[in-house]
Amino acid sequence: MKTIATCVQDILESRPFLEEALSRQIINYSALATDLNPAVSKLLRKPVKDGAIMMALRRYIPPTSRTNDIKLARVFKDLGDITVRSNLTDFTFQNSKTLIHNHSKILTNIDSDRQIFYAFTRGIFESNIIISSVKKEVIQELFKDEIQMANQDNLSAISINLPKGNSKIVGLYYHIFKRLAWNNVTLYEVVSTTNEFTILVEDHLVDSAFSVMKRLKS
Repeated sequence: MKTIATCVQDILESRPFLEEALSRQIINYSALATDLNPAVSKLLRKPVKDGAIMMALRRYIPPTSRTNDIKLARVFKDLGDITVRSNLTDFTFQNSKTLIHNHSKILTNIDSDRQIFYAFTRGIFESNIIISSVKKEVIQELFKDEIQMANQDNLSAISINLPKGNSKIVGLYYHIFKRLAWNNVTLYEVVSTTNEFTILVEDHLVDSAFSVMKRLKS
């Protein structure tokens, strides 16, 4: 059975920016209770007093601990080099039996050119190829018999090295995405390995995105 407290928790968990502001005590409880009242009343299917919601807000305990916050701050302080690569093109193809075979041909084609940026991601139904735009025609020729679902030019990639142990830190990627969202940076694609994180953005956003990534260390 739902209570006011569980309704408040569900709403806060679905709105992480609001949850963070509440945990940092930089939000007015009374005003927030009034704002949440329609949603809580709808979930409970009965009128609810603002005072009851405000009490639930004061008793709410954020899921992350102070210990994790310290670990998170240490990870950001130890972030590695940031690399920017421009003039990239992103291709999306529908998965097929021949897609991987054509992928191997690309690797052979670019093997001797270390200046080429290349990333391949395979999902359940589609695969993405991010490659330096100078190889765009090569991709189009090798994949001419595949079903192309999307194609985007004028992209840039920003990569940052993450310290070892980053996969054990709760909220690491959330904080990166949050900073980007606050600065109105739309991500076209995200690629990551265990200790490396790469975002793909349109060229007109690269300066803003780079500034955000650089400020993460501070």
